[in-house]
Amino acid sequence: MSWPLKASRVWPWLAAICSGLLYAGCFAPFNLTWLCWIALTPLIAAIWFSGQESRHPWLRNLGLGYVAGLAFFWTVLSWLTTVTILGWFVLEFYMAIYVALWAWLCGFLKPREIETQPGETKWDQMLAQARSTAAPPRSAWTKSTNNLVLAFILAAGWTTLEWLRGWVFSGWGWNGLGVALHGNWPLIQVAEFTGVAGLSFLVAFANVIAVTTVRRFILEARTRVTRPHFDLTLTMAAIVGVLTFGLRAAQDSSPKKSLRVAAVQSNVPQHQKFDPQFTRKIFDQFRRLSEIALRSNPPPDLLIWPESSMPGPVLAEQESYEFVMELAASAESDLLLGTIDEENRDVYNAALLISDGGERVQVYRKVHLVPFGEYVPGRHRVPLLARIVGDQVPGDFTAGKEYTMFSLTNSDVQVAPLICFEDTIGELTKRFVLPTETNPGANLLVDITNDGWFLHSAGSHQHLANAIFRCVETRRPMVRAANTGVTCFVNELGRVAQVLRDEAGSTFTEGVLTGEIKVPTEHELTFYTRHGELFAKFCAVITLLAILFTIALRRTGRGGSPEPPVSDANTPATGD
Repeated sequence: MSWPLKASRVWPWLAAICSGLLYAGCFAPFNLTWLCWIALTPLIAAIWFSGQESRHPWLRNLGLGYVAGLAFFWTVLSWLTTVTILGWFVLEFYMAIYVALWAWLCGFLKPREIETQPGETKWDQMLAQARSTAAPPRSAWTKSTNNLVLAFILAAGWTTLEWLRGWVFSGWGWNGLGVALHGNWPLIQVAEFTGVAGLSFLVAFANVIAVTTVRRFILEARTRVTRPHFDLTLTMAAIVGVLTFGLRAAQDSSPKKSLRVAAVQSNVPQHQKFDPQFTRKIFDQFRRLSEIALRSNPPPDLLIWPESSMPGPVLAEQESYEFVMELAASAESDLLLGTIDEENRDVYNAALLISDGGERVQVYRKVHLVPFGEYVPGRHRVPLLARIVGDQVPGDFTAGKEYTMFSLTNSDVQVAPLICFEDTIGELTKRFVLPTETNPGANLLVDITNDGWFLHSAGSHQHLANAIFRCVETRRPMVRAANTGVTCFVNELGRVAQVLRDEAGSTFTEGVLTGEIKVPTEHELTFYTRHGELFAKFCAVITLLAILFTIALRRTGRGGSPEPPVSDANTPATGD
């Protein structure tokens, strides 16, 4: 076997792995955001420009995408090994399916080029073209309209698969392509209309155009005939347009009210949280940190403790109840905390808001439970799943049914009490912001979380990156109170305004974050709040229609992308 043939068989798989690693590099702990604009290009090139000798190209393309997906998810979700190594390893075999399906779509929609003759490799074809004095046939790659339509459909396909990943089997939509831009606040403002899906679409579109542009340059260098690159120009114009919109959105002058908030980060190790021998230590720790917060001048309107902050169910266990109520009675602030709640035989992950010195208690029971974190799907029907998770999830929580909004003593502020990963789900968060018959809708998002499961890994920082978009989608600020990880304030533009850090700059510390939050008072609803993932659903329709249309064309013998006619060497190429 000649070395060019060996290389032609190996490089596509290396390119697929490269795409997965580039994609992972966009997120913590690497945070190389700019990589998102080129992350998919090696995979696209491997699908389009190799494997002509393959008997089953569709199967090969699925394999390339699957390898890219495994490389991405195994790397970016490596922090799951702090909870379960086997669970981390097995989960990614499912997650990679979505990248594999997109890779199949890339191959399915690939424009047709000159077919190689039996026994002729792509390398032989390139040598023959180089020796020929005649101009090669015009290619579909050199038409801007073809490339724009191709990029549009493939970007829609990528967005559709991210959307599906966010809700199929209860969903885990973390680290979509658009989430990589979480730190670029001007670009992410379009999420007010499209959600993260719009950003994923834009980035995927740019990746496809990057590949088609390079291909065009190669073909034009061969023929020495250039044509206007309207595809590249329009792509760059779209990015600049989104950026310009973001800068204008930052000039919003809608009325806002100041709210003093203090968020406690206790940094209690996970193995101590529910161990009776550490109960008194946890009580002392929360009392000390809360007193620091309450002594601030002026004192906070709202004091927040993280998820599962107390060692026992506050409303069902006397020791925890007495501790919380004693502190609430001595404070002028409202107290929001996470706890376990029990009713009959059901156990809930819940949030409490205690106000009026303990006289008034509001309860929210978590609606969206994390699979393999708070319950095991099919625990009794498929016992193997429970064995994979081990003793990390000894029993299942029950999901709540009400999107309960908390009303502060300060009646102008309505709180959306999100718990843990709920702040990564746009469709769920917007439900709290929508008005009801008795409530105008939340104008402040509060997430209480316990990222202590993931130790000092990148998990908590990826959690924040995904949560930031809830602020942009709803135009509501957010307070995040974590047991450890990232306790911070995020404004309605998705900019992190304050972060709790120690002297060395680490977010994995004990302390109190105190500050002022600007809360909107007019309860205006964004397009996303009213319509949710409408853009993602539109992309799903486009993707399905494109597949059906291409199948219909090929059955009639006209092909998905017909081979253009051969032009005479002396005939100039026309514009788009």
